Amino acid sequence: MNIRVVVEFDPKVKSYSVYCPELPGCVSCGDTEKEAMKNIREAIDLYLEPAPLKSSSKRKIKELAL
Repeated sequence: MNIRVVVEFDPKVKSYSVYCPELPGCVSCGDTEKEAMKNIREAIDLYLEPAPLKSSSKRKIKELAL
């Protein structure tokens, strides 16, 4: 699965910011573009990590691979 990210360089602070338009609030930064991309990958992984769910006998919990 591919996901879009937007990378911007801020000359004032001399660093890169990066965000994912499809995942609100999923942002990161880095001193280099390479570092920013590494950091956003980690941020996306954490954003998409499943939260623990309590289940009753009436519900089924399944996973869907994308």
